[in-house]
Amino acid sequence: MFLCRFRADRPPPAIFSPLKNPLSAARSQVNLPSHSPSSDPIHTIQAVTVPSSLANEQNIDATIETAEQLVEQAIGSDPSQFESKPKLNKLIIQIPCFNEAETLGITLEELPRSIDGFENVQWLVIDDGSTDQTASVARGYGVDHIVQLPKNQGLARAFLAGIDEAVRQGADVIVNTDADNQYCAGDIQKLVDPIVNGQAEMVIGERPISTTPHFSRAKKVLQRVGSWVVRTVSKADVEDAPSGFRAISRATAMRLNVFSDYTYTLETIIQAGQKNMAVKSVPIRTNPDLRPSRLFKSIPGYVGRSAMTIIRIFMTYRPFHFFAVPGLACCLVGGFLYVRFLYFLITAAGVGHIQSLILGSMCLGVGIAGIVVGFIADLISVNRKLLEKVDCNVRELSENVRQQQAQISEFMNENAASADEVSG
Repeated sequence: MFLCRFRADRPPPAIFSPLKNPLSAARSQVNLPSHSPSSDPIHTIQAVTVPSSLANEQNIDATIETAEQLVEQAIGSDPSQFESKPKLNKLIIQIPCFNEAETLGITLEELPRSIDGFENVQWLVIDDGSTDQTASVARGYGVDHIVQLPKNQGLARAFLAGIDEAVRQGADVIVNTDADNQYCAGDIQKLVDPIVNGQAEMVIGERPISTTPHFSRAKKVLQRVGSWVVRTVSKADVEDAPSGFRAISRATAMRLNVFSDYTYTLETIIQAGQKNMAVKSVPIRTNPDLRPSRLFKSIPGYVGRSAMTIIRIFMTYRPFHFFAVPGLACCLVGGFLYVRFLYFLITAAGVGHIQSLILGSMCLGVGIAGIVVGFIADLISVNRKLLEKVDCNVRELSENVRQQQAQISEFMNENAASADEVSG
């Protein structure tokens, strides 16, 4: 008899690859002892009983072949009957906070500790330079991870800091919610389901804006107009673009970049659309208002800052269209004015209309400059996309190295413990 040791949370050796983890069904025929899952990820399993004459170095190929035959007989011809939908390992729910000591506790009391499709649910609080007891409240409620920024950097930077920490902690899916308990925590399951089922990479919670009592009429109109603009620019079917209640897959989180200091909501959706990510909206519920919005302080300010964010993102991801299309329009106007000047020059013996010549020259100059800038910006955009890809690959490589180091360390500790048991 030979003994196989392998991790339950890692792919099994080659001779077990056809099994799709059917060990429990095959125990009775191949001498696999029953065991129950435990917190210890290492299980010692008596895999297959083979003749002792085969279990030596000269007959190792025959040993493997015999083991495969015995296992195939144990599970039958259809191993798919033993397959089950795998669970993702970790979901992290993050909350960006700035002086939220009064409302954070209410939000944390509503957050779930278990979600279907995940083995582990953890909480992450980003303290964006708070001057109150936000971090202490988070610790008191048993928050798993706390990121404390030395000074207030804005909602967008706090969001990005949380995303980076969640990826570093090994999150498979990240859910973002607000600290003022605006969103119903019971709808987190609805947010993550499309990602778990492979239907989306980013899921946005769609609030019932028209029936939300604490939204003013102006805010409702602006929310819908802003969402329409984002849909047009991003080509993503999102009904409530400013919603901060959203779920993001790990791969998507590693590809997102936030340039704005104001808010991440519009920028991340436009980025996802421009990068052809699968974005989906799901209807959610909202809770009564606990405090006034800190982003929507005034209508002109909100409109102005949101418009600048949209223009900046469109200029970054569609630079040729942003510069060259207006430049081409200016060239057409300039050409029309030139034709008008020539027409009157021929028909009216060149009397007057010098204004058309001057204005046409100005339009042509601006138009040609816009087209040239469009080409240059497009080349810069290509370089930026390459750098983003390199950055994503570096982050993935760093994460893989970190995981391998952790696995090696754990493996060495387990071997040392096994050696101590043998020597004892």
